[in-house]
Amino acid sequence: MSDVHLSPETHQRLTEELEDLTTRGRVEVAGRIEAARALGDLKENGDYHAAKDDQGKMEARIRQIEAMLKNATIVDSSAAAASGVVETGSVVALRYEGDDGAERYLIGSIEEKRADLDGVISPGSPLGQALLGKGAGATVEYEAPGGRLKVEIVEVGS
Repeated sequence: MSDVHLSPETHQRLTEELEDLTTRGRVEVAGRIEAARALGDLKENGDYHAAKDDQGKMEARIRQIEAMLKNATIVDSSAAAASGVVETGSVVALRYEGDDGAERYLIGSIEEKRADLDGVISPGSPLGQALLGKGAGATVEYEAPGGRLKVEIVEVGS
């Protein structure tokens, strides 16, 4: 996994989630597996298979969080907003060519997703790379799966 940019708040939330999953979560799932085993035949034991499936999903999430935290760079979104140029941690208002309204996105990790924004743009994506280092008023082009798109940066903030 490449370098992941996280706000201090998201880094703390992920650290707490990892702690919870590796302690309480593992104990809880192990208890469910043991209780299901006590019911007998494992081939047709729905509780056992559901608990094992939950265990697999939880372990995958643990590995994902560990990899993110190992490669995390903490970013200060207020510093990004003050610079006036798009960088990781910035919130940008974008208007696509031919659209009337602007949409607001965070430049960063999907783990940073916020309800007050239209989405998150990875700084490593074609659009993210085209936006980095540009300021409000700039128009950038990038290659999307459906062809070349043009986007105007309406505002850079936090």
